[in-house]
Amino acid sequence: MAREQLSVLIPEDRLQARIRELGAKIRADYGDEPLTVIGVLKGSFIFMADIVRAIGGDVRCEFLGVSSYHGGTRTTGVVRITDDLRNPIEGQHCLVVEDIIDTGLTMDYLLKILAVRGPKSLRTCSLLDKPAHREVDITCDYVGFSIPDEFVVGYGLDLGERYRNLPYIAVYSP
Repeated sequence: MAREQLSVLIPEDRLQARIRELGAKIRADYGDEPLTVIGVLKGSFIFMADIVRAIGGDVRCEFLGVSSYHGGTRTTGVVRITDDLRNPIEGQHCLVVEDIIDTGLTMDYLLKILAVRGPKSLRTCSLLDKPAHREVDITCDYVGFSIPDEFVVGYGLDLGERYRNLPYIAVYSP
């Protein structure tokens, strides 16, 4: 019987160093302005915890539950909101934090539904960018790492709710 394998793609120390760099860049871009960070659940929760600490300053946290994978290794292409924001974002600088941008469909959908809520600004931050399957033209404002066309897990990313707790990003091979 074949066993699944995980091979480290981005080790923990590289992740943490890059997150500190991103946080400093984001804070420099916003200056002393308050920032509402919107984490896309579930995958971004670990990244979001680290990035808001790296950003520092006046940061408010919101969460948006979204699903497009429904348990598999490929997106279904159908984006579903599973949990909406708790507070209004009108007039606020907002940063949408995602674990990975793959097809771009989820981020495109989120930007459209959030833009109509009247934020002062709306930018994006993704830990990982996998452009090989891009179906819509999305350019992320802040990207941690561009990765090859592999299914990855760890640091919040999962396969059927497994592997989220890994402190690194790994390529999953069945």
